[in-house]
Amino acid sequence: MTDNPLVEPEPAVAAELFGERVALARRFTAALAAEGELRGLIGPLELPRLWTRHILNSAIAAPLFSGSVADVGSGAGLPGLVLAIARPDVQWTLIEPMERRVAWLNEQVEALELDNVRVMRARAEDVGLEFDIVTARAVSAMRTLVPITAPLVKDRGELVLLKGHNVPAEIDAAAKVLKKHKVTDVTIDVLGEGVLTETTRVVRARVRA
Repeated sequence: MTDNPLVEPEPAVAAELFGERVALARRFTAALAAEGELRGLIGPLELPRLWTRHILNSAIAAPLFSGSVADVGSGAGLPGLVLAIARPDVQWTLIEPMERRVAWLNEQVEALELDNVRVMRARAEDVGLEFDIVTARAVSAMRTLVPITAPLVKDRGELVLLKGHNVPAEIDAAAKVLKKHKVTDVTIDVLGEGVLTETTRVVRARVRA
């Protein structure tokens, strides 16, 4: 827990989403509240909505993942570290090019003793590995995000991208890019209705080799 009066109180639903691992979620949220702005991980306006806009917004997607997952542009660990806390049965690779963010991610993996996470300092284009699922949150628009995420997905694997309200227009604008990278069966899931104060929009799609 955090003593910072600016930080949003933990919503009751957090315990439901994280179950027996909610204590780890609290520790991560407290660390992000204490150091996130100072280390350039989150903006100064995020503390009053840290749980609802970032932690729970990421955690609500946890049931969608299995196998090996890469989080591209993991940054502060949103969604990668949050999802790794919620889903210890999934193997997570957090891909982040910036050294200071990589340092943060490694510190949190060690502090939280997350044995299902590895951190890679790299651009997605240079990773050279394939995963069952690739995710990203608040990285870029679909037309620039698909070319760096789709090549990391195994044949018939899945993209699970956490996006904002404008995602239908993003998908339309990315039509040629989706076709080029053999991304099919694109759907938008709205998660957390009736559960979260801010729902999460997730783009799900299959990738063919």
